[in-house]
Amino acid sequence: MEIKDKIESLRTELREHNYNYYVLDNATISDFEFDMKLKELQALEAKHPEFYDASSPTLRVGGAITKNFETVVHEHRMYSLDNSYSKEDLEDWEKRIQKILGDAPVEFTCELKYDGASISLTYENGQLVKGVTRGDGFQGDDVTSNIKTIRSVPLQLKGDYPPKFDIRGEIVLPFEGFAKMNQERIENGEDPYMNPRNTASGSLKLQDSALVAERPLDCLLYSIVGVNLKLESQWQMLEKAREWGFKVPKAAKLCKTTDEVIEFIEYWDKHRHELPYETDGVVIKVNNIQHQEELGYTSKSPRWAMAYKFKAEQVSTALNEITYQVGRTGAITPVANLEPVLLAGTTVKRASLHNADQIEKLDIREGDTVFVEKGGEIIPKIVGVDFTKRPLHSKPTQYIDHCPECHTPLERNEGDAKHYCPNEYGCPPQITGRIQHYISRKAMDIEGLGGETVELLFKEGLIENYADLYLLTKEQLIPLERMAEKSAENLVKGVAESVKIPFERVLFALGIRFVGETVAKKLARAYKNIDGLMIATVEELMTVDEIGQRIAESLVSFFGNDINLEIISRLRQYGVQFEVSADKLENQTDILKGQTFVVSGVFENLSRDELKKLIEDNGGKVGSSISSKTSYLVAGDKMGPSKRTKAESLGVPIISEADFLSMV
Repeated sequence: MEIKDKIESLRTELREHNYNYYVLDNATISDFEFDMKLKELQALEAKHPEFYDASSPTLRVGGAITKNFETVVHEHRMYSLDNSYSKEDLEDWEKRIQKILGDAPVEFTCELKYDGASISLTYENGQLVKGVTRGDGFQGDDVTSNIKTIRSVPLQLKGDYPPKFDIRGEIVLPFEGFAKMNQERIENGEDPYMNPRNTASGSLKLQDSALVAERPLDCLLYSIVGVNLKLESQWQMLEKAREWGFKVPKAAKLCKTTDEVIEFIEYWDKHRHELPYETDGVVIKVNNIQHQEELGYTSKSPRWAMAYKFKAEQVSTALNEITYQVGRTGAITPVANLEPVLLAGTTVKRASLHNADQIEKLDIREGDTVFVEKGGEIIPKIVGVDFTKRPLHSKPTQYIDHCPECHTPLERNEGDAKHYCPNEYGCPPQITGRIQHYISRKAMDIEGLGGETVELLFKEGLIENYADLYLLTKEQLIPLERMAEKSAENLVKGVAESVKIPFERVLFALGIRFVGETVAKKLARAYKNIDGLMIATVEELMTVDEIGQRIAESLVSFFGNDINLEIISRLRQYGVQFEVSADKLENQTDILKGQTFVVSGVFENLSRDELKKLIEDNGGKVGSSISSKTSYLVAGDKMGPSKRTKAESLGVPIISEADFLSMV
């Protein structure tokens, strides 16, 4: 037992020193002493593997090799944030919040928005069990062995932590560490890294965790998600996370008014350059967790949070040429090809020009010196022209009138900002774009098949539409460039596996204009199978929640095309799911059809999300605020008095959780 006790004692001591140094920034032991104790522990663990511990401090040095990072579905989705750029944006957001919450007083938590690589860490019984990148928000890559090498990520928690939860944050590379890394690269005759953010993100995908351990990465945490966490506010969440051993930035403030929020923003806009990390704005969150639950989410973002972005960096450079790209829907996007210039830490060579109106409005011409900005968008944009530097014989830009790929005359519908190529089934980028959309993660998620491979398969004449994917054989694929036998096998297997994808995602995968993920879910829920959807009229489609005339007309047009009908017929033969599964149908009814429910308060038997799902599964609609169109208010404990008052004034029936459950 002496050896086991010695090992446990060393682990406890090293964890504490690690926490003091990397989280509290308060070293209580020299680096040399720490290294000696770590080496002693490594030697003992090597001799006594029976005392292995997945949270041992020795795992910080890395060594695990990961060839392929496994894709993991997030148990709780990682949403993106809506952006704001002015006080007016924030005030409008506050009005929208108050409309839903009524007269309830609202507090805000302000935190700095650190520019790093988003991460979700899962803890069970106080131990780190998983680290997953953000990915597309629904699923990401398992990078646990690399995360364990980051000294500020606790492997073992302390205090009164919940049995299971996820905590979200950013993996960042401090300026000092980044500068040191680049100095070493230059001394070794290598090119320096461009910016801390991309370097931090790239570090997480290194195959050798020992290399990750050498990089001075840091992890700043800001959000806990899970079930029955017993946390009442964002502020309490930050304090609890600190107590449990997480590194939570101190630069945060609890604000009672928008004016206080603006004060915080203005202070940090001036002082952000004093910070050791990159930051590009402030995240403002409604503090009360119950209010957050009441406000809920849009299809992309929480309604209870907003990112205020600091004014974007701007540079000027020469516009060498305007070229035109064709998207999968035939939309034409003009692109400015620029003289390479450094902007916000990356070299920019291209910028979107959006459409013909934008070019005309700013009078953008080839040969101009233009101002380029990288604001909320990932893709830089041109915001103006330096007319003092315009060449003498400059001529206004003539927007193209024929498709740059298939030379078909372009069309532009009234009220539409973009030009379109109508040659839907003969224009190469539209054909390959539709197939790339079909195989994408949120659609059919076909393993072993990427955008470049789609281009290659089309160029070689092996596919012309996404139904052709199901006829591909290993023998056809092996002769292709960069296609080994294993890759060919994986591709064919990935295509075969895709027939298990549920109907709502198949509907999204078809690439019908204006039918995104949320619309596809609503249509699948309303029609249950594709047959009813194919014969629906514009008027019938518009009776479905959130389906307007534009979407309805697009659907009728898509299903009125013989080519699309033939592709659907073939996909059906190959086993693709064109109806809601029997399991799902079992739990779905139309009992609540035509009725709108607002859910408010804390409930005894079900979570608010479970209640909302029950409403939708039974044909009802979930509303965010009470209006004359609300059929029922489902009231739980701690519901705001203003909601009750509004429901009573409008004559909206107020029912309990038990009343609702008896309805379904």
